[in-house]
Amino acid sequence: MVEIIFSNKKEKKDIVKVGLVFGKINKNYLANFFDRDELDLLISLAKRENFKAEKNEILATKTKNADLVLIATDTKPSAYDFEVLGAKLYSAFKDKQKICVYAQSVANTKIKTAEIAYNIALGFEMSSYSFDKYFTTKKVQSCPKLETVVFAAKNKVISKDGYKDYAALATGVRYARDLTNEPSNQLTPAIMADDIKRLEYLGLKVEVLDKKAMHEKEFNLALSVAQGSANEPRIVILKYIGNPDKQDFDLGLVGKGVTFDSGGISLKPAAGMWDMKQDMAGSAAVVGAMKTLALQKLKLNVVAVVGLVENMPSGTATRPGDVVRSMSGQTVEILNTDAEGRLVLADCLWYIQQEYNVKKLVNIATLTGAILVALGKEMAGIMGNNQGFINNIVKAGNQSNEKVWQLPLTKEYNQMINSSIADMKNISEGRYAGSITAGCFLQRFIKKDVKWVHIDMAGMDNVDKPKPLYPKGASGFGVRLFNQLMKNM
Repeated sequence: MVEIIFSNKKEKKDIVKVGLVFGKINKNYLANFFDRDELDLLISLAKRENFKAEKNEILATKTKNADLVLIATDTKPSAYDFEVLGAKLYSAFKDKQKICVYAQSVANTKIKTAEIAYNIALGFEMSSYSFDKYFTTKKVQSCPKLETVVFAAKNKVISKDGYKDYAALATGVRYARDLTNEPSNQLTPAIMADDIKRLEYLGLKVEVLDKKAMHEKEFNLALSVAQGSANEPRIVILKYIGNPDKQDFDLGLVGKGVTFDSGGISLKPAAGMWDMKQDMAGSAAVVGAMKTLALQKLKLNVVAVVGLVENMPSGTATRPGDVVRSMSGQTVEILNTDAEGRLVLADCLWYIQQEYNVKKLVNIATLTGAILVALGKEMAGIMGNNQGFINNIVKAGNQSNEKVWQLPLTKEYNQMINSSIADMKNISEGRYAGSITAGCFLQRFIKKDVKWVHIDMAGMDNVDKPKPLYPKGASGFGVRLFNQLMKNM
């Protein structure tokens, strides 16, 4: 992790100096930071190399004291473009000890100098993440050398204080990634609950329900998933009160936290089962978003519930064909024990509505493989009961670049989960519309006066090949989307 510093001074020695160019070299601006000889050298080189200042074009040279770099960006870049630029700078210069980036405003856009600097810095933080705690030996040369990134701008328009909301977001994403990357033997439901409990130092109120309390409150569906495992389940409730003058909660969040999913009696194939340690990524997104919220101190009241269980086969495990009475009183015929996430979510959704009277509610989960077939690994699927609320989340997804795509919930799909011996079954019996019927199942646990959206993030939790802002491994998907949604609220 690199140290981010905001300064208004010229850096002189042993440094990479990076200037940004938007369509043409702004000599007057760059003269504020590059020495006269350095700037003359760059301009001379630009003429000689026919530097056109086109997007992603780079001009670089060396002097005795520093590496000099000009990087051209789009003439109308977005905030996200600057994040990506930060990630590319990290990749290009991670073997240097220190670099300095000179930020400047862009004509004809609403992006200010400070936002440019802060988004580039966020790009550095997002891309420099690594999860290497279990290596017992690591070659020194494989570790990035970059320790410090200095951002400089005119007139003291950037500061550490101005960056704090961006830093909070980076912290929340890293926390979600850390949780999701953990192996299941190191992150049982009890261990994860204890880790979340530590967030009370930020002012969050955190309550943990153990197995006994879950029985008392009738989390019967969640308990049915957990009953085959030696690792006992937990329910964790997080409350953030940013507007104490208001009694109600502005938003409720629910996350699926299956810390390992073997499929239970409906056992998964062995190939790829190791990835099922990440079946708690929805809960990681929720707690990462709550951590970010607490650090940013937004003026909102938000309550979150995550259901933490392990789904294992054993002599005590739920059998296909069992019928369980949910907390809502509705009965569920469990045809497939590998459709367990919706069972955990159903009780959590009912509980958060009953206990906290939320009227806007979002749940997130790595719920179905079918959503991968439909959307691949480019965006998550969403469904809901209120188009306006759905639109708000689509907008937040576009703004945060954690994009979502709406799927339908209609009576025809809902009828596919009717059971002949109970109120519903946990899967439809055909191959089709698996993601939608899972959404229909969850909708049966939503009260009529509650605006609700379900996000199926299966496939978005993990990055197979590194991307500019996403190293290989857990992505932390959902934290940015929720944070943007809450900021918009």
